[in-house]
Amino acid sequence: MKTAIVTGANRGLGLASAQKLMNEGYTVIFACRDPKKIPASVQFKNQSCAMELDTSKTQSIEKFANDVLAKFNKIDVLINNAGVFLDDKDGGETSALKTTPETMLKTLQTNTIGPALLIQKILPSMIKNNFGRIVNISSGMGQLSEMGGAYLSYRTSKTALNAITRIFANEVQTKNILINSVCPGHVRTDMGGASAPRTLDQGIYGIIWAATLPDDGPTGGFFRDGKPLDW
Repeated sequence: MKTAIVTGANRGLGLASAQKLMNEGYTVIFACRDPKKIPASVQFKNQSCAMELDTSKTQSIEKFANDVLAKFNKIDVLINNAGVFLDDKDGGETSALKTTPETMLKTLQTNTIGPALLIQKILPSMIKNNFGRIVNISSGMGQLSEMGGAYLSYRTSKTALNAITRIFANEVQTKNILINSVCPGHVRTDMGGASAPRTLDQGIYGIIWAATLPDDGPTGGFFRDGKPLDW
């Protein structure tokens, strides 16, 4: 039985991805800041469980990783889904000219630094077992090839996350470990809004695809719905 970690698993894409993997037979660690916020309708199976993790705090990442690795003898999949979108909360101003340092730092800490630190903690276990799938949830808003204006913090954090994908993928290219960025598209979630064009099922398709890749699958890439995107 494979074991997967999904961050931000109390709602939206994280919750849907965690439930999908659990229903496919994985043991899933539903990681989130407040496990009590995981819907009561979730019925844990396959030894799945909820664990506390705040990716904006280094101490929380360290404690989570230590507890997970002590409880489970291996981690096969890591989905770095937890993220924030704070630019539109910066006084209601989305212009890059108005973005505050505080918004940038908070966004980068959660969306970029947190995933990088968690990979550092979990990847050695994957290397030891010569198996791993890491999925970093990115965004088309982080594409340099189609970069627009506004939303400075969020765009920057996702572009940097794509760089992290490439860096770690290259460091383990001789191992059976595949690390990719996935853009789920504009999905109807609390973050995406009720008017978003894509459903949760459509959004998680590419996430589950990357999390369950065969040994000869791609690594170090950027994908949406299993199809390559330009950086």
